[in-house]
Amino acid sequence: MKSMTGYGWIDTQNESVQMSVELKSYNNRYLDININLPSFMSPLEPELRAYLKERIVRGRVEMYIRIKELEEDLDVILDTSVVSAYKTALLQISAAAELDEKPRLSHFLHLDGVMKIVKKRNIDKYKTILFENLDKVWIQYNDARTREGDATWEDIMSNIDIIWKSQKIIQNREEGLEDLIKKNIKERFQQLIDDKIDENRILTETAILLMKYGIGEELSRLSSHLEQFCNTLHRKQPVAKKLDFLCQEMNREINTIGSKSNILEISQAVIEAKEAVEKIREQLRNVE
Repeated sequence: MKSMTGYGWIDTQNESVQMSVELKSYNNRYLDININLPSFMSPLEPELRAYLKERIVRGRVEMYIRIKELEEDLDVILDTSVVSAYKTALLQISAAAELDEKPRLSHFLHLDGVMKIVKKRNIDKYKTILFENLDKVWIQYNDARTREGDATWEDIMSNIDIIWKSQKIIQNREEGLEDLIKKNIKERFQQLIDDKIDENRILTETAILLMKYGIGEELSRLSSHLEQFCNTLHRKQPVAKKLDFLCQEMNREINTIGSKSNILEISQAVIEAKEAVEKIREQLRNVE
C-alpha cells in the first residue's frame, strides 16, 4: 500500500552544469501530471510523462527541473545586413546635423540586432544527466510514499479489528434474538389473554418478527466483505478504489443491522463499526 503523498529532491553539479530535480505529489482522484522544465528541454516532456505514468496510478504529481549552466558553449553571429543599415542611417544623421563625423565601432556595439548570441546545447547530454537524477529522486519519492502507506495500513487494520469485534458482539446477541422475541410475545399474550397461550401462534408471530428484524443475512454479508477487504489489503498493486467500494458495502450492512435492532449492545456495536468504517474511508482518500 502506497500513499499518494510523496517527495523527492536532488541537486547535482559537474564542470559544466548544475541540475536540480524535484518530484512531489498530493491526493487526487485521478492521475494529474504537471512538468515544469526549461523551454529548450521541452522535447523531453513526453518521455518524462511516460516515466511517471508507468509508476504512478493516481494523484496530482508535480515535477520541477532547474538547470544552471556553469560553462556555456556559445556562437556569436554578426548580422552584416543590420550593420549596413545602421551605417547608412548614422551617415544620414551626421549629414542632417551638418557634422563631419563618421560612424565608429563603439556606435555599433550598443545597437540591437548587430550581434546575436546562440547557445549551443546538446540535449542528449542533458537527457542523460536528467534521467540519472530522476532515478535517484524516484527512490526517495517512492520510499516516502511507502513509509506513509505503511502507517496508513496499520491505522486501517486497527479499525478493521474494531469492526470485527463489533461484528462478533452483534453475532453473539443475534443468536439470542429468537428467544428474546418469543419471550416478548409470550409476555404480551399473557397480559392480553392470561394463561391461554397458543404455542403455534407464538411460533408464527416469532417467524414473522424474525423475518422483519433478523440480521443473520446482514451479518453473513458483513463477514464476507471484511474477509474480502483484508485479502485485498494485502495485495501489492493499487487497491484504494476496490477497498472504498467494500467500505460502502460494509456500511450498508451495518446501517441495515442498526435499523433492524433495538438491542442496546447491538446499537452500541453498530455505532463503533460505523465510526471505524468512516475512518477507513478517510484514510483511503490518501492511498493510491
